Amino acid sequence: MRADPLTYKDAGVNIDEAQRALRHVVGGIQSTYTGNVISGVGGFGSLFRASFEGISNPILVSSIDGVGTKTKVAAMVGQYRNLGLDIVNHCVNDILCQGARPLFFMDYYGCSRLEGLMFEEVLQGLIEACSSVGASLVGGETAEMPGVYHDGEIDLVGSIVGVVDYEKRLPRGKMGAGDAIVGIMSNGLHTNGYSLARRALFEFGGLSTKDEVPGTGNSIGDELLKPHKCYFNSIFPIIQDTDGVYAAAHVTGGGLYDNLPRVMPSDVRAVIERHSWPNLPLFTLIQTVGNVPDHEMYRAFNMGIGMVLFCDRFAAPTVVERLNAAGETAMVIGEVQPGPHDVQIV
Repeated sequence: MRADPLTYKDAGVNIDEAQRALRHVVGGIQSTYTGNVISGVGGFGSLFRASFEGISNPILVSSIDGVGTKTKVAAMVGQYRNLGLDIVNHCVNDILCQGARPLFFMDYYGCSRLEGLMFEEVLQGLIEACSSVGASLVGGETAEMPGVYHDGEIDLVGSIVGVVDYEKRLPRGKMGAGDAIVGIMSNGLHTNGYSLARRALFEFGGLSTKDEVPGTGNSIGDELLKPHKCYFNSIFPIIQDTDGVYAAAHVTGGGLYDNLPRVMPSDVRAVIERHSWPNLPLFTLIQTVGNVPDHEMYRAFNMGIGMVLFCDRFAAPTVVERLNAAGETAMVIGEVQPGPHDVQIV
């Protein structure tokens, strides 16, 4: 029998450290609150007033996702702030594909042993990303589980709720042959394909996070940790006032091949011209050192296209112009054609 009293801290869970870290950022969390938030962090549940001015038939849209093994790269480099941006931006982009604007966000942070400064870095990223799109960070769960998670590694998951007027929801209208496919560029892997990228770069290629990605002037670590882009502020105004946008697809796990059919009718195919947008050097490096086949690259990664809009062919030039004016890099990358509900990359 143990002579000394056994505490929760002795077992590997430090409740005081979690509370200390949360106190450091609670002001930032509360700065994300909109007038709809009645109560947020601290209670057993968060209260949000379901009042949506200007929306006649509000539909709630929800999504949940994680940043996957990008957390391993963050641990290798020792930088965690961008993970908070990643998870919020990923979830915002997902509900944007239904035409929704974000209302509130909640996170799950899992680890073996809570390191306060690391936790604060992630929370600062969450706060920044929520603030940029008008979402309220209303709560979350911090789980210390020694023996479940490896020391020095974390898991990060987020859930979001947004709202869309039923009449403005996506997909909408009749997508058909001859319609244009507009691609909006990513800045890298976003939050998908990291298991393959790490295997190719670090195991097969023998590279390190400090090695340079040719043609970028940046290290592999910096390129891999670029935050998942958020497309809300550039796309949302367009889908509000442009009837010629039929659907949006967030290019995540499964790449162009798997994500575009999720918003397409069953009687059409998407034909994508692979040379219609610039190559990103990071993808070239991964493919070269890992000897990854083309089809596998386009299934595992976004390959430089983070979001796709399906547009009326006559509306597409104006949509591209507005996206570029908003700071995106957008172009027509393909066409809708009659076919068996698939994607061809030519």
